[in-house]
Amino acid sequence: MTLDHPPHAAITIAEFCAGLTLRDIPADVLGLARTCIIDTVAVAAFGSAFPWSQAVARYALAYGQPGPCALLGMSARVQAPFAALANGTFAHAFEQDSLRKPGAGVHPGAALVAPALALAQERGAPGERVLLAFVAGCEAMFRIGAASLHSSEKLGFHAPGLTGPYGAAIAAGVVMGLDARQLGDALGIAGSLSGGLLAFSAASRGAEVKRLHLGRACESGVLAARLAAEGFAGPDTVLEGKFGFLSSFCASRDDARLTAGLGQDWETRRICIKAYACHVTAHTPIESLRALMLEHALTAQDIGSIELRVSGKVLSHHDIRRPADILQAQYSVPFCVALAVHRDPDDPSAFDDEAPRDPAILATCERIGLTAFDDGKTRSAWASRITLRTHDGRVLTREADQFRGSPEMPLGAEALRARYQRLTAGCEPAARDRWFEGLLRIETLVDVNSLGPLA
Repeated sequence: MTLDHPPHAAITIAEFCAGLTLRDIPADVLGLARTCIIDTVAVAAFGSAFPWSQAVARYALAYGQPGPCALLGMSARVQAPFAALANGTFAHAFEQDSLRKPGAGVHPGAALVAPALALAQERGAPGERVLLAFVAGCEAMFRIGAASLHSSEKLGFHAPGLTGPYGAAIAAGVVMGLDARQLGDALGIAGSLSGGLLAFSAASRGAEVKRLHLGRACESGVLAARLAAEGFAGPDTVLEGKFGFLSSFCASRDDARLTAGLGQDWETRRICIKAYACHVTAHTPIESLRALMLEHALTAQDIGSIELRVSGKVLSHHDIRRPADILQAQYSVPFCVALAVHRDPDDPSAFDDEAPRDPAILATCERIGLTAFDDGKTRSAWASRITLRTHDGRVLTREADQFRGSPEMPLGAEALRARYQRLTAGCEPAARDRWFEGLLRIETLVDVNSLGPLA
């Protein structure tokens, strides 16, 4: 029987992911996937120590023990859904997890590594399944995010909480070896597990809930894949159909992006590794600020004023002058730029609990001017132009649309190792070295459990 209409996008994506093999994936794409997996493991280990992460860990331990799946940064093991929940939360715990450029409301590391790793540990699966699952999840989730035109946040949703369950469902399902029909069902189920509001960005407390959105996405992916394996069905219209993701959660849409270039234009190449422990919209102005300060030997005392040209999204979502805590501060562009005037933003510990109460940072934050680009040029939402006026009369300007870790400026091997070592400094040295070397050659691991704990 022939169909009088093309298959729904979820079916096309599921068939692609079910048939994907490592041999199909270009070497550079696999390299970027390995880099992101390594970075995410380090970010999660670092993120596990924060109070909000520890609260989630205690929940996972209370209901998930005993189990075969590691909590990154800890020696404990729990059942797969709880490991996915906790490790996904850890990975998003301190604004250091990877994303896509241009932005599409997706966090590949935080949404994909935790469910893939949990299911692989549960099943004693080889590392190649984790690598394959990551790329498959990335190709699916990035397209879903791109099709939303990053418009969900205009409606008050935190986009990664919406897109994450789809990617996590694919990653979990590929590790489990689900077929195309089952992966399609997993996507359909994931659509009813999406969630996450931006209320934290405008509240006087409770910003840590943002971290939970990625943990819940990972947990949802495991649930969706396991139910699909049991024959539980999900709607194949979940993405572009009536009352599906694009019509229900998005202010604008481009359905064609759901499947455009599938298997030819590798979305995984758009992965971006963060340079600083703050929202990505602050990265280019921080990069420019630090470059100008270094080039002209400036200190905080030399800078008289700062003016930023930014995207409209920064003005509507990221202009927070008096953040309630460090979590909300990390979401504020002027605050993060002000912090970078007075502290070293390369060091994640610079974003500590005292920063939102630091008089010098707050005073600088209040004086930063924000205006939208108005010259009609096409730029990403991350682009910025900074103008510094010094007390001795100099006017210094720099514009940027990229930063270290973005696709145009990828991390080299030495930078990746240095970042990994810094973020896992609290882990036992032999364990962190074993994980780093093992993940560098992840496809050769016969059983991912050979990595042991990372604590």
